[in-house]
Amino acid sequence: MSRILVDQVRSNSASADAITLADNGTCTANITNKPNRNLIINGAMQVAQRGTSSTSTGYQTVDRFSPYHGGTDEAPTYAQVDVASGTTPYSLGFRKAFKITNGNQTSGAGGSDEMTVKTVLEAQDIASSGWNYTSASSFITLSFWIKSSVAQNFYGYLLTSDGSTRSFAFETGSLSADTWTKITKTISGNSNLTFNNDNGVGLEIQIIAFMGTNLTGSAGTVDSWVSFTSTQRVPDNTSTWYTTNDATLEITGLQLEVGSVATDFEHRSFGQELALCQRYYFKETATYYPATGYGTNPGTNCLGVIGQFCTMRSSATVTLGTASYWGSGPTVGSQTSSFTFVYGTTTSSNGPRIAGYELSAEL
Repeated sequence: MSRILVDQVRSNSASADAITLADNGTCTANITNKPNRNLIINGAMQVAQRGTSSTSTGYQTVDRFSPYHGGTDEAPTYAQVDVASGTTPYSLGFRKAFKITNGNQTSGAGGSDEMTVKTVLEAQDIASSGWNYTSASSFITLSFWIKSSVAQNFYGYLLTSDGSTRSFAFETGSLSADTWTKITKTISGNSNLTFNNDNGVGLEIQIIAFMGTNLTGSAGTVDSWVSFTSTQRVPDNTSTWYTTNDATLEITGLQLEVGSVATDFEHRSFGQELALCQRYYFKETATYYPATGYGTNPGTNCLGVIGQFCTMRSSATVTLGTASYWGSGPTVGSQTSSFTFVYGTTTSSNGPRIAGYELSAEL
């Protein structure tokens, strides 16, 4: 029987040990492909509870991704689309992407025009991630796939909310038209960063199709943390994409992880991703029947608990569908992050009903 006696195992080209062996027979391994490492929810764009296409801003299509446009002559279209077979990232398991299709901006690129998409992470998820975010020698890594119908450079930025607001701008470099490109950005900590251990806004990740010169400038230095300036978020943008009618921009595979290395994307099942999304938004399309009588006239008074399948980020904003057989109500009553009551009176022995409902606790 043979043995190899060593204290460390390291690649010839590495600067750190992959495995460190202790004198008690145990070892510590530097493993990068850890489970639950992607801090971004729905980065593969699988889940779209609200719908698959919209020309409105805010959360409308792909869950956890909120587009915005302002100053446009014609609204863009935001959509969940298929990744074409035979391409990379299709070969890596990606089947869906978030797509922006530009409108016709007939008046050109205005100074206050903008078109962006963002995802927002809870502060506690950053605070407890293992990133030593106040240390310049501790890192997180952002990676994603992007495709543009127009060859040019695009910008984006990270934005903190707690404490002194800080931003970190980045760029894609010049993209080839109609070609998927993987972007990787390694981001150091900074002594001015603050993330509260709560369920509020922690970190925004913005990807910019276009921003006008009233929102950009030299203070938007790339690849460093700076005090956020709303009029100089990133360097001045190239306007070619924005002034091209029906130009498209597609994104998929967003991953944010602790460490200085971009590992392979952490694919989660559709069910796992849907459950994570439902912390922020839940949609029921089936008809709902409140079940319980109450009070001095239980034959007509009706009380029900709206079904939700996980604890949401906070008490939800409730949107009720068409109500039938209600004398009064339905009225939203007591709420927590775990349940919501509705109540009212019924006009039918069959009981009142609501044609679906939506619960939103988005950031």
